[in-house]
Amino acid sequence: MDQGRCPEEPLLGGNTSGGVVRVGDTVRRRAGLHTPAVHALLSYLHAAGFAGAPRPLGIDEHGREVLSFIPGTVPWPDEFGLLEPRDRLARAARLIRDFHDAVTGFVPPPDAQWQVLIPAEGDCDIIAHHDLAPWNLVIGPRWAFIDWDLAAPGTRLGDLAYAVHGFAPLSANPRWRRHDAAFRVRVFADAYGLDESQRRDLVPLLARRTRAMHDFLAQQASAGVQPWTSLWETGHGEAWQDDAGYIEAHEAVWAAALAG
Repeated sequence: MDQGRCPEEPLLGGNTSGGVVRVGDTVRRRAGLHTPAVHALLSYLHAAGFAGAPRPLGIDEHGREVLSFIPGTVPWPDEFGLLEPRDRLARAARLIRDFHDAVTGFVPPPDAQWQVLIPAEGDCDIIAHHDLAPWNLVIGPRWAFIDWDLAAPGTRLGDLAYAVHGFAPLSANPRWRRHDAAFRVRVFADAYGLDESQRRDLVPLLARRTRAMHDFLAQQASAGVQPWTSLWETGHGEAWQDDAGYIEAHEAVWAAALAG
């Protein structure tokens, strides 16, 4: 396909994805200092046989990064029913496990620069995605995670704690709060393959990782940094804080579900 003759189609959705367009079977988005490292990561994952991420295809004539387009539906927020069945929720968790296993052997370029929004807790054991959530999952002929621009050193458990928050979801908002949240946490942990020790460590990390998002947005808003200031002003900070409080208040519930 002659990509140069294809029209640019804006891709909407997401909170920080302004300027992202589809051109034929590619996606174009603003590049940054982190782009070479992210492309090295995506190239490694593709060579390792992990199909759950886009392929990097270089930089276009406008200085934008070029990625393969992945057809399908992003479930959050309007198609979350796609993740209602237990087997589909488990499939999302297994996709994360497949990524974590595949990335283990990745050695970043010596000059790698990453976008680190929230430093990871503890010793980093992988290059993590840092935004594994239903708003970055494409469900189609193949399932894949998109928006890898925040990939950076992190931990498996930290990446997973963030994912559990979104996929269960663990939300204080009555629109999203679920009576079966504890069951879904257990399904996710089982499908990922957490051992007993990891399950214990995950429980308090769920709230800490969620609260870290509130604190990050508060700091960025205080400094007037975009797009985070706009997110703060539209209530995202409050939502993360409320979710953290909800998760903390129910830690015994999550612990019982994971131990059962």
